[in-house]
Amino acid sequence: MTKVRTRFAPSPTGFMHLGGLRTALYCYLFTRKHQGTFILRIEDTDQERFVEGATQVIYDTLRACGMNWDEGPDIGGPVAPYIQSQRKDSYLPHAERLIKSGHAYRCFCTREELQQRRETAEARGDTWKYDKHCLGLSQEEIDSKLAAGLPHVVRQNTPLTGESSFDDLVFGHIAAPNDTLDDMVLLKQDGMPTYNFANVVDDHTMGITHVIRGMEYLSSTPKYNLLYQALGWPIPQYIHLPTVMRDSKHKLSKRDGDAYYSDFVKRGYLTEALINYLALVGWNPGDEREFFTMDELVDAFSVAGLSKSPAIFDINKLTWFNTEYIRRLPPDEYLQLAQPWFDKALQGQPMDIPRLAQLMQGRTEVFERIPDMIAFLRERPAFDSALYDNKKQKSSLDSTPGALELARGLLSQIQEWTEPNIHQALMTGIAAAGLKNGTVLWPLRIALSGQLSTPGGAIEIAYLLGREEALRRLDSARAALTSG
Repeated sequence: MTKVRTRFAPSPTGFMHLGGLRTALYCYLFTRKHQGTFILRIEDTDQERFVEGATQVIYDTLRACGMNWDEGPDIGGPVAPYIQSQRKDSYLPHAERLIKSGHAYRCFCTREELQQRRETAEARGDTWKYDKHCLGLSQEEIDSKLAAGLPHVVRQNTPLTGESSFDDLVFGHIAAPNDTLDDMVLLKQDGMPTYNFANVVDDHTMGITHVIRGMEYLSSTPKYNLLYQALGWPIPQYIHLPTVMRDSKHKLSKRDGDAYYSDFVKRGYLTEALINYLALVGWNPGDEREFFTMDELVDAFSVAGLSKSPAIFDINKLTWFNTEYIRRLPPDEYLQLAQPWFDKALQGQPMDIPRLAQLMQGRTEVFERIPDMIAFLRERPAFDSALYDNKKQKSSLDSTPGALELARGLLSQIQEWTEPNIHQALMTGIAAAGLKNGTVLWPLRIALSGQLSTPGGAIEIAYLLGREEALRRLDSARAALTSG
């Protein structure tokens, strides 16, 4: 194999889509596996869709995910520039070569003319593609229109007979009858290349050996190859990737909040967990392993493990990965990541945050869920007294008043409000009363929290709330039982 050179070529039109991020990941893994050169190229030929700041988003996202490039707009390289709009002057000579050889032609059809002919074809029940109308123009007619300054595009002149085929490293042999291929536009009226033409020219001039992209480009590849052949250029190896889907029928969508990398980061998914899971969406390592560092992904990656079928991005599976990654964090790193979410929930309420973090780390699936899980620490919600009933804990509504009375007496005697002291007072007092621990601790936890599930039990919650607040809540719960 020659020295591998790949490129990830996103368009700066907004945030990084998960499908694009996975393409970048597979491209990066393949390149590093073969000790090749990973190139970042910004494809901004569609100026109408350009979003200010989107290029920086691309840089920041790739770097955050551990995918550093060897050549690119911000670091340069031997085939600079790496932004297509800065390469504008390089495309026209190749278009002129294609015109001269008969593989392309100038098209002066207006948008209105094209729309009318499209509607006529569709009225007949025909599938519309450009009808080569301007291919029949004489040189004199072309010169006259150019002299008059009429706007025009340059179109590819695809053959009407034969077929174009190629071998994809994932999908195998692909063939398309030439008469089904459209005469796609190569240069737009403003002289900017189309996405398709710029891809071919840039991939060749940058020495790209392997083109790794989504399977939606399978149908366009025969047209690209006709251009390579017409220009006398070698055709790169193709690796087309399965589509990333939300389910069997729907793609990821911005509306559902499952399309962009930044959406997941804002919600509190760890980048490492997301990259680990994303690698497995459409690729199988060939063994039972699920957890990988980036270096381990590089070592394990192979084209043979790529799927041909659309890959389902399962949010529940991602959340499971995220939970596992959070559990494996060093405690101080977890605390640092969780602190903003604690602050959001507690809103300045004094709290032993390191202890809260200890209780929460094993329960945190996604950081955005923390505020709802600990909101009761700031303000106990209204709750149904039926929560006091728990047969397994030997707790019932009938036994609750006595249990809370006992707990109130024991807690009120504690002078130094520490977790060990709270534990000692309750355990000793419950044993002296001849009761089961759950008979007292279950209703105590409900009275303090007002909810069925909490991080930590009654002792931990009482400690976190502090003496004054714990006793206040206990008194409030007892009063509610009496009034009820």
